[in-house]
Amino acid sequence: MTYRRWFVVGVAFAVIGALVAAFAIFYGNFSPRGYIEDRYTRSANRDIGRDAVAYTSNRTPSQVADDITGAWKPADQYVDGSGVYLRYDDDSLVILPIAAGSVILLERMRTAYPRYHSTVGSHWGWGRGSTVRGGGPGAGK
Repeated sequence: MTYRRWFVVGVAFAVIGALVAAFAIFYGNFSPRGYIEDRYTRSANRDIGRDAVAYTSNRTPSQVADDITGAWKPADQYVDGSGVYLRYDDDSLVILPIAAGSVILLERMRTAYPRYHSTVGSHWGWGRGSTVRGGGPGAGK
């Protein structure tokens, strides 16, 4: 009878684990992309083609950036008068001011870097979590 009891306990733990995993998958934020999608208002009319998906906020770009970077630390960040530019491993977030707050443009790095190179080219590093310079003696000089 002890084997049966352990089997029932094991099955109960497996069911609980499966429920917790399903909840995390459907309601969790596992990336900056998911964080933006869950917390900001989708604004399809501000999209840039198929590349940049737009969201809006009634807060300033710096307030939005503080919220996002508090939850997801970017690999690189650049701020100037035009907006806030955040680089993550695969995604970029460009937060620009609009009359009623901010527009957040979520875009893959492969299309964002060429688009914003003239602004962030010497500030954003390239690659996963790295910067342009570094890597050893004489590197990047």
